Amino acid sequence: MGTLSRLARRLADLVGAHRAALQPAVCGPGIAKLGATPLDGLPSVGLARLRGTHLKYFAPSTVEEAVGLLAQPNTKVFAGATDVIPQIRAGRPEPDALVDLKKIDRLIAVQCTDAKWIIGAATPTARLTANAEFSAEFPGLAEAAGLIGSDQVQSRSSLGGNLCNASPAADSVPAMIVNGARVVIATANGGTRSVAVQDVPTGPGRTSLAPGEFVVEIEVDRAPARTADAYLRMIPRTEMDIAVVGVGVRVTLDESGKVTDALVALGAVAPTVVRVPAAEAALIGSTLDDAALAVAAAAASAACNPIDDKRGTIAYRTHVAGVLTRRAAVIAGQRAAEKNGASR
Repeated sequence: MGTLSRLARRLADLVGAHRAALQPAVCGPGIAKLGATPLDGLPSVGLARLRGTHLKYFAPSTVEEAVGLLAQPNTKVFAGATDVIPQIRAGRPEPDALVDLKKIDRLIAVQCTDAKWIIGAATPTARLTANAEFSAEFPGLAEAAGLIGSDQVQSRSSLGGNLCNASPAADSVPAMIVNGARVVIATANGGTRSVAVQDVPTGPGRTSLAPGEFVVEIEVDRAPARTADAYLRMIPRTEMDIAVVGVGVRVTLDESGKVTDALVALGAVAPTVVRVPAAEAALIGSTLDDAALAVAAAAASAACNPIDDKRGTIAYRTHVAGVLTRRAAVIAGQRAAEKNGASR
């Protein structure tokens, strides 16, 4: 992670250090851009010459400009580059140009209305976790966002990037799914479309985004009264590792303490995040008693379709999924009860 942190810091430095040297260039009808020329002469850890080739960098200031840039062949967007640069250096195909979304105000804004939270897809997770109101309303989602890399990486990482990287072990995705999050996607024809977060990843490293599309915002409806979430993960180390299993749970309680609604999502146990309706059904109508929790844990384990790798075996992941489901449900229930009928 030390190398990744240095790459993220170097990327942030590049924008400011070379802005004065970059000349505007027309990249489409009426679209002027900074950074149309390759950033020659930079160290290999920078954006240029990652593997001995010229790599162009663009920093649009509007969604429309970014859409225009993506019309160019072999152009890729990034929200923080905490994944894309290491992936290129590891041997993945290198694009001809990268488009930095962090210069678009809409993509780094956090708004709260009476109905929903609107989170720019490139908003640094450090900014989101520092938002006391958001963290109080969605503690599990805030916890998950706070687990994406080191402190340095979190100044660049984002919910949109974590989602679109499409890792089965992405920490924020189960937490977003149990909170019913949606994404607003900019389309290649200049419009937008909205889809559920769970419908974006289609497999490891793959998404449902069409060519020329990128995520603009994440929308999360305000939490109902006596509703709370929790996210837990198991990693081999104490910090900064990829989840062996990640579990998001959200519950809503009535005044008597019974669960009236529940959502459970598992990460790192299948090619994409898995919703567990059987676990949700076990929790609904219960007071989160041991019997209900045991059924939910068993359902979570049964829903797993993991792989064997150096971080954990199939049997281990399957067992841990049940354990974490039980624990996360208890934490979410305790938080919901502490809200005393107030959602905000």
